[in-house]
Amino acid sequence: MSRDLPREETLDARGLRFAVIAARFNGPVVDRLLDAALSELKTCGAADEALEVFRVPGAFELPLACRWAAESGRFDALIALGAVIEGETDHYRLVADASSDGLSRVALDSGVPVANGVLACRSEAQAAARSGGALGNRGVDAARAAMSMAWLRRRLGRS
Repeated sequence: MSRDLPREETLDARGLRFAVIAARFNGPVVDRLLDAALSELKTCGAADEALEVFRVPGAFELPLACRWAAESGRFDALIALGAVIEGETDHYRLVADASSDGLSRVALDSGVPVANGVLACRSEAQAAARSGGALGNRGVDAARAAMSMAWLRRRLGRS
C-alpha cells in the first residue's frame, strides 16, 4: 500500500481536481448545496484552481454535463447538484429518476466517481431541511463522497 495516499475514509481534497456541476432550476436550494460542497472541499484542502463549477439548466441535464466532464480527463471526481421538488404531476419523479440513472451510468461507463447530490423532495420544506436546514446539507455529503471515491480510485490504480 502506498504511504502517500490517504485511506479512503480520509476527508482530504489535497491534490485532487473536482468538477462541480450544478443545476440552475430551483436555484436557491441548489446554491446552498453548491456553497456547502465548495466550502467542504476547501476545508479539506482543495486548491481554488482544482475546483471548476459548471451550470446546467436543470437536474435532467446533469448526466450529460457529467459525461463531458468525465471524458475531459481533467477531474478525479465529479459532484452533481440539483433539486427536484414535487409539483402537481409526477414529472418530478421522472426527472429525478432519469438524473439518478444517468449519473450512475456516467460513473460506471467512465470509471470517474460521480457523487449524486440531487435532492428529490416532496416539498420546499424538505428541500430546505436537506440544503442547510435541520437535516444538514447534502452538498457536504456529496463532496465527502467525491473525495472518498477519488482516493479509493487512486489506491486501486484506476487514475
